[in-house]
Amino acid sequence: MSHQEPVSSAERETGGDESNESEPVEKPENLPSREVTEGPERAPHRSMFRAMGFDDADLSSPMVGIANPAADITPCNVHLDEVAVSAIEGVESAGGMPIEFGTITISDAISMGTEGMKSSLVSREVIADSVELVAFGERLDALVTVAGCDKNLPGMMMAAIRTDLPTVFLYGGSILPGEHEGRELTVQSVFEGVGAYAQGDISREELDELEREACPGAGSCGGMFTANTMASISEAIGLAPLGSAGPLAESEGRYRTAEEAGALVLDAIEADRKPSDILARESFENAIALQVALGGSTNGVLHLLALAAEAGIDLSITDFDAISKRTPKIANLQPGGTRVMKDLQDVGGVPVVIRRLVEGGYMHGEAMTVTGQTIAEELETLDLPADEEIDADFLYTVEEPLHEEGAIKILTGNLAPDGAVLKVTGEDDFYHEGPARVFENEESAMQYVQEGNLQSGDVIVIRNEGPQGGPGMREMLGVTAAVVGQGHEDDVALLTDGRFSGATRGPMIGHVAPEAFVGGPIAAIENGDRIEIDIPEREMNVDLAEERVDERLTDWEAPEPNYDSGVLAKYGLAFGSAANGAVTNPGVQRE
Repeated sequence: MSHQEPVSSAERETGGDESNESEPVEKPENLPSREVTEGPERAPHRSMFRAMGFDDADLSSPMVGIANPAADITPCNVHLDEVAVSAIEGVESAGGMPIEFGTITISDAISMGTEGMKSSLVSREVIADSVELVAFGERLDALVTVAGCDKNLPGMMMAAIRTDLPTVFLYGGSILPGEHEGRELTVQSVFEGVGAYAQGDISREELDELEREACPGAGSCGGMFTANTMASISEAIGLAPLGSAGPLAESEGRYRTAEEAGALVLDAIEADRKPSDILARESFENAIALQVALGGSTNGVLHLLALAAEAGIDLSITDFDAISKRTPKIANLQPGGTRVMKDLQDVGGVPVVIRRLVEGGYMHGEAMTVTGQTIAEELETLDLPADEEIDADFLYTVEEPLHEEGAIKILTGNLAPDGAVLKVTGEDDFYHEGPARVFENEESAMQYVQEGNLQSGDVIVIRNEGPQGGPGMREMLGVTAAVVGQGHEDDVALLTDGRFSGATRGPMIGHVAPEAFVGGPIAAIENGDRIEIDIPEREMNVDLAEERVDERLTDWEAPEPNYDSGVLAKYGLAFGSAANGAVTNPGVQRE
C-alpha cells in the first residue's frame, strides 16, 4: 500500500492485507532505517508505520525524507506541496519509501523593513537544525530537500552537509515577472516605488498599480536575488543537477524536475554518494565564480561561508574577492539589469552560463555533482542551444564580458578589518567620499530617508544590526530601495553591519565586521566623520587616526541585548561573525 493512499476503517480493524504480515526483506547493512524497521524488537516501530499506510514493500525500501517548508506565508513556498508530491512520485517510482515532513519558512519580503526581519537569518539555522533532527531522530536513509524563500536554500543545504546522507536539493522555482507599461516587474520595483512616491516622482495611483502587478503568482522573487542566486549556486556546487534551478514555479518543467530529483536520490543511495563525496574546495570556487558572473546576491557570500564551515572546507571571505577579480561578469539580470530568471531559462538556463565559464577556464569542469558525473560530463548530457545560437541582450561572452571583474567586492580598511561585502550593480570604478549620517537601527535610518533629509554625498551608517547585535542581521531593502527610488543610486552610499536583500542595488556595503555590538570600529563612527569608499582599491576607511578610533572604542560601552529571552536571545548568543558565515553550529565556528 502506498503511504499516500488513505487507510480504510476495515483495514485498520483487520490489520489490512494479509501480505502485510510477512517478514520484511532485510535492507543493506549501511542504511540507518534498518534500526527502526528490522527484527522482532522493531515490531512496535513497524506498527507505527503501518498506521500511516506503509506496507512491507515500503518498509523493506530505503526511507527517503522529503523536507518540505510549504506555507501560505509567502508566494515562494505556497506551491511547494505540489512540488513535494512530484518528488514523492519520483522516489516511489525508483523503489524508495518517501516520508514527507515539514519545516518553517519566513517571508523575507513580507518581514522586510520590520522588526520581524530579525527572524530571517535565524530561520536558516532553524531549518538546518530541524531537518537534521528529523533525519537523525527517525533514522532516514536519504533526503530530498525542497526550498522556496531565501533562507530555505542554505538551510536545506546545511542540513544535507551535517547529516551527510545521500541528498538531492530541489528548488521550488521562480515566480513569473509582473508587467507594467511594457517593462518586467519584480517586488524590487515596488520597494523602489515607495521611495519614488516619497520623493513625489510617482503618484499614489501608480504605486498601487505596481503593488498589484509585480507578483502575479507563486514562486520565489524573479530577479537574480537571494533565492535564485542560491538556486543557481546549488547547480555549480554540485548539490543539485544542472538545469534544475531554472524551471519556473508551477510549470510542467518544475514538476518534472521534482520527480527526477526523487528518482535521482535512489541512485545516490545505491552509489552511497553523499555530500562529503561531492563537496571540495573546487566546488566552492565554482559556486563563487557563478555567483560573481551572474551578479548574484551578497547573501551568497554569507551562505557559502556557512556551507563551507559545515563541510570543513577552508574558505575565507577574501577568497570571494580573489575569485571575483579573475572572473568576468557575463549576465545583466535584476537588480543591476532589467531581466529576470524566466528570461535566463528561456535561453537555456543556468547551464548556459556554467558552460561559458567552464570553457573559459573560470570553473572546474572536473568537480563532482550529485548525479555521479562531473560538471563537464553533465553538460554533455544536456540539450542546450549551441552557444552561437543564443541571442540574449543580457548575456555576454567571457571574451567580451559586461564587466572584466565579477560583481562581488570585499572591502577592508579601518572600518572593516575583517571585511565587508559589496555587490557592484553599476560601474567597477566607483569612488565616494562624504560625511557619515549615523543611525543605531534600521528604523531611524528609514525615517531619515523618507522625510527627505538625504543630501548628495551622504554616507548612511546603520549599526547594531549585525548577527549578534540585531540579532539576526536584518536585510534592509526598504532603506536601500528608498534611497535609490529617491534618485540617489550613485551619489549616496550606505554601510552597515547588517545585510541587504538580493534585490538591493547601488553603493550599499554590508556585513561590516567586526560588528558594532562586539566593539568593531563601526561602533566608533560619529556624525560628520568623513568616510572614504574606494572600490578599485577595495578600501573603506574613516578619516581618523588609529589612535582616535582606539580612544573612542575605549570609551564605548556595549549596548544591552535587544532581547533577553526566547528564540532571538538564544540565537543572538549563538551567532558567529558575518566574516565566517554567521553560523551557530558550535562545532564549525571559526575565529
